[in-house]
Amino acid sequence: MIYQGKGIRVEALENGLAEMVFDLQDESVNKFNQATLNELGEATQALAASDVKGLLVSSGKDSFIVGADITEFLTWFAKDEDGVIADILTVNELFSAFEDLPFPTVVAINGLALGGGFEMALSADFRVMSTKAKVGLPEIKLGIYPGFGGTVRLSRLVGADNAIEWIASGKENRPDDAFKIGAVDAVAEPDQLRDTALHLLGRLAAGEVDYKARREQKKGKLQLNNIESMMVFETAKGYVAGQAGRHYPAPVEAVKTIQKHASFERDKALAIEAKGFAKMAKSLTAENLIGLFLNDQKIKKIAKEHVKQAKDVKQAAVLGAGIMGGGIAYQSAYKGTPILMKDIAEEGIQLGLDEAAKLLAKLVDRGRLDARGMADVLNRIRPTLSYGDFGNVDVVVEAVVENTKVKKAVLAEAEGQLKDGAVLASNTSTISITELATALKKPEQFCGMHFFNPVHRMPLVEVIRGEKTSAETIATVVSYAQKMGKTPIVVNDCPGFLVNRILFPYFGGFAMLLRDGANFEAVDKTMEKFGWPMGPAYLMDVVGIDTGVHAQEVMAEGFPDRMKQDFKSAIQLMYDEKRYGQKNGQGFYRYEIDKKGKPKKVSDETAHELVASVRGHQQELSEEDIINRLMIPMCLETVRCLEDGIVDTAAEADMGLVYGIGFPPFRGGALKYIDDLGVAEFVALCDRYADLGKLYEPTAKLRDMAKSGQTFHG
Repeated sequence: MIYQGKGIRVEALENGLAEMVFDLQDESVNKFNQATLNELGEATQALAASDVKGLLVSSGKDSFIVGADITEFLTWFAKDEDGVIADILTVNELFSAFEDLPFPTVVAINGLALGGGFEMALSADFRVMSTKAKVGLPEIKLGIYPGFGGTVRLSRLVGADNAIEWIASGKENRPDDAFKIGAVDAVAEPDQLRDTALHLLGRLAAGEVDYKARREQKKGKLQLNNIESMMVFETAKGYVAGQAGRHYPAPVEAVKTIQKHASFERDKALAIEAKGFAKMAKSLTAENLIGLFLNDQKIKKIAKEHVKQAKDVKQAAVLGAGIMGGGIAYQSAYKGTPILMKDIAEEGIQLGLDEAAKLLAKLVDRGRLDARGMADVLNRIRPTLSYGDFGNVDVVVEAVVENTKVKKAVLAEAEGQLKDGAVLASNTSTISITELATALKKPEQFCGMHFFNPVHRMPLVEVIRGEKTSAETIATVVSYAQKMGKTPIVVNDCPGFLVNRILFPYFGGFAMLLRDGANFEAVDKTMEKFGWPMGPAYLMDVVGIDTGVHAQEVMAEGFPDRMKQDFKSAIQLMYDEKRYGQKNGQGFYRYEIDKKGKPKKVSDETAHELVASVRGHQQELSEEDIINRLMIPMCLETVRCLEDGIVDTAAEADMGLVYGIGFPPFRGGALKYIDDLGVAEFVALCDRYADLGKLYEPTAKLRDMAKSGQTFHG
């Protein structure tokens, strides 16, 4: 044994070769924490002093190295820029010392090699990759860019254009793509990976392949002349800026960094990389995106606690086919859980099957699925007009029309067909789970399972606990949601649950803006500039104005003090005029079908005339007013949901909004938005708009937080 640590060991092999194995004790994956980095330094020193002729680097886990342990490195990010630079350069000295070992090195990438894990692989001379592995540099998703030499080594290895594409997209890359651009040198089946890597290492050690030339390439300058350099980088900056958007500076900063260090050799280039990395690490965008990553880890841990009591779901069913039922059936079947799809009419069944087939066809077109795979998924969806096979079902999701009477009748009927212990769930967006449970004999085996539209795209599922819902029922539905590839958040019952309860005060603020003279297209543009994927008028059209009006009535009944409107809103008028949005081609906008068959919004003078007809007293409204008047009600309702115990943690509340309605991720969620403004400053902002009513009134507890300097996120 040449070296033995808790995360790394180095063993002697035959013919003067050695193997460095990453195998972090008491962890399911390898990651770079401070202890492992220290061990890398010690192991490298031991190897440099040995008579080893070549080194294989491998993993004792199913993955290679999944990246840096972000929780540990938060202490770095708390330092000033100079402190971050110093820490990054210390790590880079370790990677460079490894790269400079006096013999060839080959990495066998058996599974995921991401971020710092892939940067480790890049510091070796050659890389062999399993057909089951993926490699990439996803740091962009955290508002930073690679800082362990990734921008330097990858650009020298595969060219600036390929490196920019990989770094700016942050995607995980498959073996064929990695091999094609030269990021890896060979691809092997999993059972041949080690032998292939050892064979290559033997050839390198014997001098049959010149590893020093490869090393010099990685340590040297980028091979671009001035004209090539200008064309690559200036074109890339414009394109990357357009793709990333103004709120995400890291992708463009990565391009600029590669441009700055292109004419320098490794050590100077690494110093330039470290400086840009520190600048990004200190940005609010990075703070919020890293916060979301950590929140995501928290909600996964919470879900893990829930599923300890879960019953296994081997067979599911959905009641009500159509678009929503078809989407649920597709998602369940695609992720491997067979599902019955029941409807009372053949047309509904056909609509549901067509929806599933359409989604699968898109995957085939993109090469994500072959015809056999599509057939397998469709075979896991069994359409039926009867309850014949419901005796074998573990979970039933009711997805019929959003009407209390209809839902109660369907749920009661289904309950009578189920085996003991089977769970019933309602995909309702507004109706009380406790109220629906009154129709059932076993309310403890019933809960809400609220999917967001479109089901296949939206990651969130709200699992709603009624007054009598058992812990086992919640656990089983949380587990099923995870099996479907969704992120479940458990919430308590109230009108609108978590996400819609928070969204409708935002729409309430929007209705008042239009009453007070705002142009809805200008409002949309302002909120899109603020970071929303779409403004409130366009969002209402996409949701469906009829759906919105129905939900608004439920919310007004539940929270009359702040959600009941004492004026005729433009949204209500659109409904009265049968302008329901995208679904019937006219709402706040008119919709035309584009060449790809998708609805395209166009301005509609009739909609503006209708809005003008319900305008009250006109006010001068700045962009700042528009943002404040929409964001304050949403943020305050999030505070109330936390105070009322609808959701248990600030992390779950914020992630619910990011995953459920596309809250701008770089802003971190509604509660993080309050934290970033400052709780006292936010309360003062609310008071500025106090004349608008209860929707803008801070809670007593929030005022107390402002006085005592508390925040929602530590």
